[in-house]
Amino acid sequence: MYDDRKGEAMKTYRIGLIGLGGMAHSHVRWMNEEGRYRVVAASDVDERALAERGEQLGIASGKRYADFEELIADPEVDAIVSVTPNNVHAAILSACLAAGKPYLVEKPFTRVFEEARGLLEQYERMPVSGMVGFSYRYTPAFRYARELVREGRLGTVRSFSVQYLQSWGSVANDTPYLWRFNKDITGTGTLGDLGSHMIDLARYLFGEFEELSAQMRTFVPERRDPGTGAMVKVEVDDFVSFQARMTGDAVGIFQSSRNAIGSGNQHEISIYGDRGTLHASTVHPDRVVWIREEAPGQLAKSEIEVPARCQVTQYGDFLSLLDGQASDGLPDFMDGYRNQEVLDAVIRSSEEKRSVSL
Repeated sequence: MYDDRKGEAMKTYRIGLIGLGGMAHSHVRWMNEEGRYRVVAASDVDERALAERGEQLGIASGKRYADFEELIADPEVDAIVSVTPNNVHAAILSACLAAGKPYLVEKPFTRVFEEARGLLEQYERMPVSGMVGFSYRYTPAFRYARELVREGRLGTVRSFSVQYLQSWGSVANDTPYLWRFNKDITGTGTLGDLGSHMIDLARYLFGEFEELSAQMRTFVPERRDPGTGAMVKVEVDDFVSFQARMTGDAVGIFQSSRNAIGSGNQHEISIYGDRGTLHASTVHPDRVVWIREEAPGQLAKSEIEVPARCQVTQYGDFLSLLDGQASDGLPDFMDGYRNQEVLDAVIRSSEEKRSVSL
């Protein structure tokens, strides 16, 4: 690609891809859409997947690694993209920090907060630029909501409600026991999978969490092992709800479930300010609904198309980081760490049945 403004060719970044499961296909497509990435190396614990996907991606056999640390250390890899289950998030991020290699890693930041603490100590000794995959920061409606809040168009924000609902884990679907239900791999269930996005959206819009009170529930206590047919105990949450007070005293209500029949991928927020109410959602990602008082006792409701400047992609933003010009609002290492801190507070609040201050 050529930058007409500078009269020079723009660098194509050589990517090492860790994890070749279903979501990796989407990440490769998103990289291809930007035109400045080339996947040159890959790593996966599944030898068959590594061989098949390596062939499909045109990766040389010598660049297909069973050990992700060898891939990260490869001097011909400029940056890392990691799309793996939660139990290896911390180890991969640690290896990237040790190698001084830029990264885009999946959320949640780590499986448990103890892993996050260790990474923070390492990061403070050797900070390396990177990005955590809070992809809903790139939903145009949410980006526009942030603009309107920061500009004061809603007045003082008093409260908000966030929910992230899916249906694939419902009883009606008879979903089998998958790695997402295995506490040793995931740490949490719905909380880390969907709740981490709710937490990030609240931080993106309103700042830090000050205090919260939570409950977590497991609706389906056993699920069938697809290999053996035996019933396996589920130790992670199917549902989480909490209320929180943010910096500046805005209060929020949060709800997330993978058992909400009829919800495909429904992540949405309603914001209540002194000058009006704003609704934004992944269901209608290119518009927001704004309700405001135009005259005393007279309400107006508008559906507003999101301006083109809010059409920013995750991998476009990753390019800005790699080019040394990270944009405002890019979810970085500390966003991942703070998110994990809130996840831990939700767990403690639910287990101890009390409010937790952060």
